[in-house]
Amino acid sequence: MSSSVLCFGELLLRLGAPGRQLLLQTPSLDVHVGGAEANVGAALAHFGHEVAMASVVADNPLGHAALGELRRHGVDTGHVRCSAGRMGLYFMTAGAGLRPGEVVYDRADSAFATAPADSYDWPTLLQGVRWLHLSGISPALGPQAAQATLAAARAACGMGVKVSFDGNFRPRLWQRWGGDAAAILRDLFACAHIVFADHRDIGVVLGGEFAQGDAQARVDAAAAMAFAAFPRLQYMACTQRTAHNAGRYSLGAMLLGRDGTRALAPVRELDGIVDRIGSGDAFAAGVLHGLMEGFDSETTIRFGLAAGCLKHAIPGDFCPVGVAEVMMLMDEGTLDVRR
Repeated sequence: MSSSVLCFGELLLRLGAPGRQLLLQTPSLDVHVGGAEANVGAALAHFGHEVAMASVVADNPLGHAALGELRRHGVDTGHVRCSAGRMGLYFMTAGAGLRPGEVVYDRADSAFATAPADSYDWPTLLQGVRWLHLSGISPALGPQAAQATLAAARAACGMGVKVSFDGNFRPRLWQRWGGDAAAILRDLFACAHIVFADHRDIGVVLGGEFAQGDAQARVDAAAAMAFAAFPRLQYMACTQRTAHNAGRYSLGAMLLGRDGTRALAPVRELDGIVDRIGSGDAFAAGVLHGLMEGFDSETTIRFGLAAGCLKHAIPGDFCPVGVAEVMMLMDEGTLDVRR
């Protein structure tokens, strides 16, 4: 069963140091297309859903290549405009051992960030759409992107479209233009059917600190506060990550419902991590797939965690795996070579 999904956000080019090298240690870079919302869209397309992207890219070979890559993963790019300006970039150095990874953004004044907020016809873009996926990165890019994201969320609410919102708080991006992160994110949370957020995101949006003794208790308390503050909100989902070193994590997940549902996915040990970028987006796509397909809460969060775990083993920002592969991991499938 297909669901119509619209993702709104910036398409980026990622320029990464090869292997485990430092940035520009050698004069070559690996190139991948990404962006938080596009990552979710690509994963959902691989899960069999009808997905479209709304965005603005540079009208040059970089922007055209990014659109071609998104189409290759099954995402409709008919709602993406090409405009004068530059592509947003980010530079990635992968972590190794006890050295963490590092991201350097170069996306200021991109074609997306400077696109006028009123240049999007949301009633038309959302026609026939069942879900709108947004993230907190878009409004952090500047006043035009913030107003466009708010307009998208409000239009979706008015049209009965469910809003999926990933908090993705990026303080440095907000600080660059002095945006009121708490107020804008609060308005976006108020439109959401599901938020991908933990106690730290709720602390930013609603204020306060959560001093409970363990991570799950802090998330429980944050979810209770979020459900009380946002009547439209039905679900809150998050992962819990423990980093042992750059190549080994422990990863669990929680899905909490307004109705008191509390589902946990058992912690998985990830060793030999290839690329963690986009893993949170793969998790979000997995949870959305579960909700769209009517899975129960436990199956939904286990599917989301399995999708996120698989992304750690795939280079690049996108997670190009199908439902069968995720289900195989959920069912503790063999690691023997499939022939």
